[in-house]
Amino acid sequence: MSRSASSGPPRLAVVGNPGSRRVSLFQDAVAAAGLPAARTVSWLDVLDGGARFLPGETVRIESPGEDAEVDRLLRDADDPTRVEGSALWYARFTAAVREVARAAAGAGAGLLDGPADIAVLFDKRLCHGVLDSAGVPVPASPTSGRAAPPVRGWDDVRALMAGHRMPRVFVKPAHGSSASGVLAVETAGGGRVRAATSVERDPAGRLYNSLRVRRCTTEREVAAIVDALAPDGLHIERWLPKAAQGGRVADLRVVVVDGRATHAVVRTSHSPMTNLHLGGARGDLDQVRAAVGAAGADWGRALAVCEQAARLFPDTLCVGVDLLPLTGWRRFAVGEVNAFGDLLPRLTGLPGSGAEGLDTYAAQVAAVLNRARNARATPAP
Repeated sequence: MSRSASSGPPRLAVVGNPGSRRVSLFQDAVAAAGLPAARTVSWLDVLDGGARFLPGETVRIESPGEDAEVDRLLRDADDPTRVEGSALWYARFTAAVREVARAAAGAGAGLLDGPADIAVLFDKRLCHGVLDSAGVPVPASPTSGRAAPPVRGWDDVRALMAGHRMPRVFVKPAHGSSASGVLAVETAGGGRVRAATSVERDPAGRLYNSLRVRRCTTEREVAAIVDALAPDGLHIERWLPKAAQGGRVADLRVVVVDGRATHAVVRTSHSPMTNLHLGGARGDLDQVRAAVGAAGADWGRALAVCEQAARLFPDTLCVGVDLLPLTGWRRFAVGEVNAFGDLLPRLTGLPGSGAEGLDTYAAQVAAVLNRARNARATPAP
């Protein structure tokens, strides 16, 4: 935070889509903290070259989702349910974030989200490489890091699965989010291939996101989807066997704010994808903690893995970490780290986190206020 912003309560600005759930929840948290409303800079203005900030503002970069026109400008697609176009989306979005950073720096404003961090967080190959290099437990991957081989289509996926002895993998668009375009692929004897995915393919071969997970039962069907996704970039990870709760596979979204794990939600599903919008359901966190303890493991160490992952993105106030508990509840791996992984309405902070009674947005506002207090207490050089 700049010195000019440390003389009083922070003046906030948020880059987002006015009226979206994310911006509204953030504004609610700002108001609850007794601060003036954050000044909203719309993504449409940013994409039109109109990013303007004021001296001393503290700027939050919010997701550009939930606006069809913004999505069209980023992906050149008229239907927001279309899957293709993620590489173009990534190029234009990261360029827009860099423009926000340039405009903020020119005005003497500070950012809560680092553009270099965002560029890595929105490339699953780069993010996996950063995590793996730092010793964070992650699923094995043949497409990790900047030197990863390109995946040109299904034949490459098949070869990498065979070469790395991975009969079950997740195939993910490199720049996707919310399980968009993800396939959980498994092979069996006799060359059989099947996959679970939320992707629908129309008669013209175009891909669409669906709100249901379906099964592809032939290699031809799986190959057609993978071949259509490949031009945008693909990431492959070993499909780890996850622990279960109530007969459903389980994982966790852990929110880390300013280096500390503050919130966690259990997600369970009958399908390999536990995303809540795909039919996943919230599980019981107390049961998870009990299962971890009964297995002789340490819940605090599981949260520490998430904090370790978040520290690799030091210029970003808040990330959402997808934590994968392996069968038996003794070991954990990090599936992904999400720049905008805090949309968990009504979820309050973990006991002992310092965010008890606060939702994810209120916890971030509290962290900003704490930074401002620390800045005021630090003597000027």
